[in-house]
Amino acid sequence: MKKLVSVLVLLVVIISCNENNSDTKTGFADIKELVSPAADSCAEPFLFTDRNGLVYLSWIEKVGKESKLKFSSLEKENWTAPVTIASGNDWFVNWADYPALAADGNGNMIAHYLQKSDTGKFTYDVKYVMSSDKGTTWSKSKFLNEDEKEAEHGFVSISPYGENYILSWLDGRNAAAVEGAGHEGHHGEMTIRGAVLKKDGTKENEWELDNKVCDCCQTSSAITDNGPVVVYRDRSDEEIRDMSIVRFVNGNWTAPKTIFADNWKIAGCPVNGPRAAAIGNNLAITWFSMKDNTGEVKIIFSEDGGATFNKPIRVDEGNTIGRVAVVMLDKSTAAVCWMDGAEIKLTKVNADGKKEKPVLIASSSDARSSGFPQMTKNGDRLIFAWTDNKANTIKLSGMDLK
Repeated sequence: MKKLVSVLVLLVVIISCNENNSDTKTGFADIKELVSPAADSCAEPFLFTDRNGLVYLSWIEKVGKESKLKFSSLEKENWTAPVTIASGNDWFVNWADYPALAADGNGNMIAHYLQKSDTGKFTYDVKYVMSSDKGTTWSKSKFLNEDEKEAEHGFVSISPYGENYILSWLDGRNAAAVEGAGHEGHHGEMTIRGAVLKKDGTKENEWELDNKVCDCCQTSSAITDNGPVVVYRDRSDEEIRDMSIVRFVNGNWTAPKTIFADNWKIAGCPVNGPRAAAIGNNLAITWFSMKDNTGEVKIIFSEDGGATFNKPIRVDEGNTIGRVAVVMLDKSTAAVCWMDGAEIKLTKVNADGKKEKPVLIASSSDARSSGFPQMTKNGDRLIFAWTDNKANTIKLSGMDLK
């Protein structure tokens, strides 16, 4: 009798999940929870898919005062045993400024984390480590920022670029912080910088990409046929903080260009960066804006590597807090993920303006401790990761593309 009741309960749960999560108009199949390789006391997930389709998950595990950056890869349907990339007792661990990793598909990997440089709240450096054996062993750490200033450095994006990696980050070398004043208490300006790193960890080039940007929004990079692009939240003298793009074309970076004029004026950082993805010269960028106290998530497409853009398309349902992610499904279609309040939502958008009915990925929390949901593509499946701040661990789910 107990077995019969259990079977009936299971059937009810399955039917309920199908009713809530499956819609023939969405172009998505049912959402399935995946077993997470992360233990308890874990947060700050990050997802990355290499050119062979192998998915990597990284996260930070707290053990007493020690922070450990770990990763696992999804092989067939199972996550590999977690590997510790680096650890330390002096890290800057933050819900929005999380570590990232990248892999080139040939066994080479790179990862970064943040290390305190002084006792100030926002005084930390970017450290990176390399692996040439699929992440089994990792190199000694190096500084990405080499200015030796006790200032804020972070919000890193990493993309494999030919035989190298291209990185962008926010750099506070010109903005020595006033203790206790937060991100906005600077004498100078926050900048965004870019660099090319070789597979052996040496820095080939470094540039200042923009000399005044928003102080604590994530950066994003993508590789188009024309070259790398970096997308970020800019900052004007009038405190307009819209999205800008710089492109690496014929060996030089273009001047910063506004992607779309939201004209969001805000005298403080919203901690909500953009996300970019590309296939060839087809580029999709999604971002959050809140002009006139109305939160919006938009996506915009380009067919020439970011030189020009179509009109933006709004995707949210009216209660968004941003925290966006995007992947290209084909040259004209993208999947966009964001948060409407405490709910993680997903929709499919075409460059011609058509969009499908959003689906619910998971119920999370709008608290900072829930972090930024992550999304990546694995063949004909989307993989999602987020922090369950109540259970204090990483949750995962997968969704097949119809």
